[in-house]
Amino acid sequence: MPRADFYLIDKPRFREQPLLLVCELAKRAFAAQQPTLVLARDFAQAEAIDELLWEFDPDGFITHQLAGDDDDQFTAVLIVPPGVETEDRPMQINLREECAPGRYDRVLEVVAADPAERDGSRTRWAEYKRRGFEVNKFDM
Repeated sequence: MPRADFYLIDKPRFREQPLLLVCELAKRAFAAQQPTLVLARDFAQAEAIDELLWEFDPDGFITHQLAGDDDDQFTAVLIVPPGVETEDRPMQINLREECAPGRYDRVLEVVAADPAERDGSRTRWAEYKRRGFEVNKFDM
């Protein structure tokens, strides 16, 4: 059964910089050798995630890049802005307002502390449940 895990940002560290949680989740996926797509809301957010992944862990390196190159299939973490087509992967980190598209085993929904973000996450929660996903919530 596929899983949808919702990570609700609550801790000050992530409230100040929500994309830091995305990097932490990408780091975990990379350590587990789980090929991952990070579905960014827009190109600016995709670039910000790319930059942050270079800087956030000085003792480690996560193989990543913006999607759209010939070597996408060899890159562990692909950051995907809207409008860029990629092959499905077992793990997706979704930052978009709609449910993650495609076929996957697990999706991680990162939800900011903003009340409007929380409302959108409730809609996605219901849609994943309707699709037969096991749905979980984690306060971060």
